[in-house]
Amino acid sequence: MPRNLVRYYGSGDLHFLTCSCYQRQPWLGSARRRDLFLIVLEEVRQRYGFVVLGYVVMPQHFHLLVSEPQRGNPSTVMQALKLGFARRVLLPLHPAQPMLWETSFPRHVWQRRFYDFNVWSERKRIEKLRYMHRNPVKRGLVAAPEHWRWSSFRAYALGEIGTVRILDCRVLKMRFCGNEIP
Repeated sequence: MPRNLVRYYGSGDLHFLTCSCYQRQPWLGSARRRDLFLIVLEEVRQRYGFVVLGYVVMPQHFHLLVSEPQRGNPSTVMQALKLGFARRVLLPLHPAQPMLWETSFPRHVWQRRFYDFNVWSERKRIEKLRYMHRNPVKRGLVAAPEHWRWSSFRAYALGEIGTVRILDCRVLKMRFCGNEIP
């Protein structure tokens, strides 16, 4: 990764964010962990005031399509999301006072950096949503996107209300608050 990474914030673009688990370990490999991740995502969404247009949680990574937050920026959001999930997962694994020489306990859940792509057009928005929603099918986890519970596809296609509020545009005024199925 480049040392002097430049991120473009403040222009009102959407952000397609991707983060992988540390060394591609399946920290999100169980339904319980994916559910926990969605709970933390919704808490962070409410705290920082941003719109989630789409998401998918895979066993080893996740993708988000979000607006810029009212408080902070997408980097702040990612830090809060990654830290909030990691703390809830790692704390139960560690004893109250681990021995300093003990190295068998996991210390990392996430890769240090994340990928951020500015989405500036309707065409790109639909492209990114389709990519996310088809990811579980492409990886062979399910036969159809509607079978994967940890994706925003069900909100678009079935009108299902899940843990994470999709297109909650009351938070901000945006140009990308359509609700067509991507």
